[in-house]
Amino acid sequence: MRRVTLFVNGSSKNGKVVAVYGTLSDLLSVASNKLGIRASNLYNGKGGLIDDIALIRDDDVLYVSEGDSFVDPQTEEKAAEDSSSCHTDWLTLNIGGRLFTTTRSTLVSKEPDSMLAHMFREKDVWGNKQDERGAYLIDRSPEYFEPILNYLRHGQLIVNEGINLLGVLEEARFFGIEQLAEQLEVAIKNSHPPEDHSPISRKEFVRFLLATPTKSELRCQGANLQGVKMLCSNAEGASLKGCNFEDPSGLKANLEGANLKGVDMEGSQMTGINLRVATLKNAKLKNCNLRGATLAGTDLENCDLSGCDLQEANLRGSNVKGAIFEEMLTPLHMSQSVR
Repeated sequence: MRRVTLFVNGSSKNGKVVAVYGTLSDLLSVASNKLGIRASNLYNGKGGLIDDIALIRDDDVLYVSEGDSFVDPQTEEKAAEDSSSCHTDWLTLNIGGRLFTTTRSTLVSKEPDSMLAHMFREKDVWGNKQDERGAYLIDRSPEYFEPILNYLRHGQLIVNEGINLLGVLEEARFFGIEQLAEQLEVAIKNSHPPEDHSPISRKEFVRFLLATPTKSELRCQGANLQGVKMLCSNAEGASLKGCNFEDPSGLKANLEGANLKGVDMEGSQMTGINLRVATLKNAKLKNCNLRGATLAGTDLENCDLSGCDLQEANLRGSNVKGAIFEEMLTPLHMSQSVR
């Protein structure tokens, strides 16, 4: 009785020793059962196709395929070893003059679609881009590269204190490490303090106003301007929507002679405010509380005063050409006098 050792084509592992009897078809049937494949062809160790059972000798080593051509197992094993060593060998990077030593696997495994993975997946791709010590030269910032390399090593974003996250983000984008870039964007967003929506004081507002160039736009929506004094100030085009000029102590805001052309003060609380001889041409004062306000001599040309409360307001001598007084809360009397 002859016996042979069977291996799957291209492999020299997990072989099966079987007895040879009957026909070649009988041996292929046994091979299918033992190796778990649909055996179709038999090859000897040199790749010769066996088409007659009489050619098989005792203790032969045979390779079984499902119809594909012979694959030398030694060639396959060598290729596998080369591939393994390709991903585990050590290399050094010269990043902006600073040396980093790591494995090829670190650079290619975590982010296989990144620029670093494409650079170092195969050996000697950058053979002409090495310094005298053999380190691969990359002209980037070492300070921002270090967190990226550590991320590729263990998958965690860790940035030392004093490192600008924006710099690390730019490096992550440059190297095409998208998952890290997304984490950095979230970290940068969370590092910003929440917006402060608390009202500013009248002192702060006056300081901002004095520091703002005359041609710049100033927005102070919702500001707390209780009893503010802004005589002859220039706030042309400013946004003062929903501001509070009313002081519970009775101190009245004074904007006498102020330039408020085109200002937006819609919905502001301005009971008793002094706007005497102020310029409010083309201003928006819809739904403002102007009860008891002093508007004597005020330029209100084309001013929108729809829905305003002007009870006891003084409009004597004011210019109301083109002004809009729709949906007034109280009747308007031009003869109202200053209190």
